[in-house]
Amino acid sequence: MVTVNTGGSRRFENKIAVVTGAAQGLGRATALRLAAEGAKVVIGDRVREQADKVKDELAALGADCRVVMADLETWKGAEHLMAEAHAAYGRIDVCINNVGGTIWAMPYHEYEPEHIEKEISRTLWPTLWGCRAVVPYMVRQKSGAIVNIGSVATRTINRVPYSAAKGGIHAITVCLAFELVEHGIRVNCISPGGIDVGVRAIPRGPLPQTEQEIAWRKQMIARDMQDTPMKRMGKPEELAAAVAFVASDEASYMTGEIVDVSGGCTGRI
Repeated sequence: MVTVNTGGSRRFENKIAVVTGAAQGLGRATALRLAAEGAKVVIGDRVREQADKVKDELAALGADCRVVMADLETWKGAEHLMAEAHAAYGRIDVCINNVGGTIWAMPYHEYEPEHIEKEISRTLWPTLWGCRAVVPYMVRQKSGAIVNIGSVATRTINRVPYSAAKGGIHAITVCLAFELVEHGIRVNCISPGGIDVGVRAIPRGPLPQTEQEIAWRKQMIARDMQDTPMKRMGKPEELAAAVAFVASDEASYMTGEIVDVSGGCTGRI
């Protein structure tokens, strides 16, 4: 049985929340947190089996939830997700753009061009498309909270394309916040450090990795821990708590913020 420590809070009672990439990791933890606080949750993902498992977990918490299958690296996928969410519930109060993640870790000159394109497609486009797809609904209702997931990896090694994409998400957040404030919409970004999600149910990259790829990834992780004062990785639940705060009405005076949740490591440049 899934339990979520919310301190008894019900900040999202009867609110409609779309969470992308909710089939595992931070997305799953965020969906569980919002549902435990009363939200009706739309899970946007492209892996049916894992998404259905999360739906069952949310239902066990008593949440009204549904799954929408969508390829969120594409405009059509993002458009479909938001349209389905709005058709089901009549509004979208919260949108968490979570899809993304490092596929390869290696020195930049070792990336093939197709690797670079794939990293950008995986991490930048889902947030860019997700924002574009959800904003019209929020503009019409004159309210909403968007939380994008950035990363402190904008200051790291061995993942330049991913870092560039996350830097883009930081820029999307700030610029869109300026545009949407007059419509009553807040846009913020949670910028995680290293997160321990255990063994991923859905691997990000091709397996198995070569010994050299494993060495490059270890080098990257060691550098990240060196720059993290707490000297540990975060838990998905710790990130989800921060996402929930920023998405809630308690953060009503916050917009355009990049909030590092990273054990003291900062990725801003």
